Amino acid sequence: MIAEKAFERLLGLNECWEVVGAEYEEEEGGRFLIIVRETAKLWPTLKCPESKCASDGITCYDHAPARTWRHMDAFGKKTQVLCEPPRGKCPCCQTVFRVPVPWEGEGKHFTKDFEAFALTLMREMPAAKAAEIVRENDTRLWRMLFAHMGKAYAQLDLSELVHLGVDELSCRKGHDYLTVFADLVKRRVVYATEGKDHTTFERFAEEILKHNGHPKAITQVAIDMSLAYTKGVKENLGNAAIVYDKFHVVALANAAVDKVRRQEAREGDAQIKEQLKKSMWIWRKNPENLTAKEEAKLEDMDLKHLATGQAYQIRLELQSIYHSRTDTKARERWNDFIKWVRRKVDRFGILLEPMRTLADTIETNLEGILAHWQEGLTTSFMEGLNSVFSAVKRKARGYRSAVYMTAMLYFVAGKLAIPSILTH
Repeated sequence: MIAEKAFERLLGLNECWEVVGAEYEEEEGGRFLIIVRETAKLWPTLKCPESKCASDGITCYDHAPARTWRHMDAFGKKTQVLCEPPRGKCPCCQTVFRVPVPWEGEGKHFTKDFEAFALTLMREMPAAKAAEIVRENDTRLWRMLFAHMGKAYAQLDLSELVHLGVDELSCRKGHDYLTVFADLVKRRVVYATEGKDHTTFERFAEEILKHNGHPKAITQVAIDMSLAYTKGVKENLGNAAIVYDKFHVVALANAAVDKVRRQEAREGDAQIKEQLKKSMWIWRKNPENLTAKEEAKLEDMDLKHLATGQAYQIRLELQSIYHSRTDTKARERWNDFIKWVRRKVDRFGILLEPMRTLADTIETNLEGILAHWQEGLTTSFMEGLNSVFSAVKRKARGYRSAVYMTAMLYFVAGKLAIPSILTH
């Protein structure tokens, strides 16, 4: 009985359960079977599961058909727990019920220890790779993940949610999108839903009510300058100040510079085309981040007469405004910036028109941009989510529908209550 006692300790069984056998079978590469049954000490600990009854005095009614649960491998071989789950009967209300077995995980096919290990792997690598390591079907692992995320997400408390960040995530290039809502104080994803229009905010407003939160409790929302997102905030989060995310403003400037570069490369003469050849990444970096080769190439360019060089100068000036200490100073600098860009475009010509569009966009959305200073909202977590999104796509490889992506996003970035082994 030494082996049986050892397996009892490994499974963490109390005196209500005992291992009555440990067998090794040669079939399918070999497996260990740990055979478990209840003891007489189980029944005095049980109460009727019916909430209106909850009586004790439960007796054994019969046993359900034998079934197995996948456990952690022993000696490099598949290991399964075999048991005929007992069914109890309440003497008061006559309810017959299956007694929960203490080793069963949320996915029903695995033990708790096996699930904790599998979830640890799934958090670090694609689900298919995790399935390969644990020698299980990845579909079963996804079902297990859904079970854990469903239970944990139902317990999510959003009563303290006041600062919200919103961004979009593409499930597949050029195809489906998720709108992702994040708590910028606790730095966690709290909701994700299909689409990227204003109705996503309607669904968020409904969802937050299920988790002790309220749409009117949101005081600040960091978003990009999407008209749909702006409409969604105004219609559903009426008390929230809109903060246009700094990183999206800079991204708009980068996109405008790139548009100027591409247009100038198409329309310029041979000398201009040679200067702009293979220069895309130079214009996307700040000067201090250029490699020695990129810095040398930039110095050889005639930036004064290149539309792209002028656009690059505009982008750097835009970034410098974010070093302003107060909203008053920032407002002054933004107004000067808008006028300066328009004058520069008028002098230089049509190639710089994307920068005029940038200035017009900033002027239209200036109050939301200035809220970056007025509200003091930190949006760095939303920028960091870009790398999280990439990781989620890798982990959900082969299953990039909204359902799989959402489950993996909550798992990786939701800080939900899952098995304790994953939070240490």
